[in-house]
Parts: sequence; C-alpha cells; structure tokens
Amino acid sequence: MPKTISRDTPLSEITLRKYEKPYSTTKRDLTRKLCLSVGLLQPGDSRDVVVDVLQVLLTSRSRKLLLTSEEIKEKVITQRKKQKLPLNGIASSNIRRQLKRLKDMYLIENIKNQYRITEFENMSVIFDKQIREFYLKNILERVHDYFKEIN
Repeated sequence: MPKTISRDTPLSEITLRKYEKPYSTTKRDLTRKLCLSVGLLQPGDSRDVVVDVLQVLLTSRSRKLLLTSEEIKEKVITQRKKQKLPLNGIASSNIRRQLKRLKDMYLIENIKNQYRITEFENMSVIFDKQIREFYLKNILERVHDYFKEIN
C-alpha cells in the first residue's frame, strides 16, 4: 500500500499574470484582462461570466447601487445578450460562486445579501489597500518564512 500523503491546503493564494499595457478598446476587454491578471479567469477559458459579474458591479458603483445576486444575474444576462455572447454560466449558483471569488479577493463586499465594489472605491485603491498591502504582503511574508527556515 502506498503511503498516504497529507493534503496541504493553502490558507490563501493568488495568481498574478503580466500582460501588455492596458490598451483594450472596450470596458469588457479591460475587465477581462483584469480578471486574467489576478487569476479570476484562466487564459483561453471560454467560461468568462466572472467578467460580466464584475462589470455589472463596476457599472453599479458609479450610481452607488447595491445589488442582490439575482439582480446581478439579470443584468449579466442582459449584458451578454446585448454583446451576443452565449448564456453560459448564468445559473444562480454559478453567479453566487463568482461573487464569492470576487469577495475572497476583497474586490467586492456584501451587506445584507447585497453586493457592491468594496466601499464603492476606485479599483486601483482597492488593489493598493486590499491586495498589495494586505493580501499579497501576508502571502509574501509567509513564503519568506519558508525560505528562511529551509536554510
């Protein structure tokens, strides 16, 4: 019998990718590249409903609107139809899963079952405060601990 190896579960993780400078022509293309850059979307992935979920929340930010997951779903459907995109990944359960992924990255927050971009803040500020200074810093410190300990 092979020896069972314990399963190591990360406390947190982030994927970062570098692409060309952001010269995308549409908001959706720009949002898609952002999702690819932070690992919310995989290169070549055709299941890109997370892009539309984030785009809907970015649009609602300007009006300071909080949206339920069902309102987000309806707006995603409308947006995908308008852009003649397939209606893949629009089940309520998948919309909630994408919202959780965005929330786990601190890009959005929920208040009484309604969602918004974190504090209706500018995305670059969210990146600096939440991802760079908090999330990424903690991960890098722990990785550094392993580098020190291995000596």
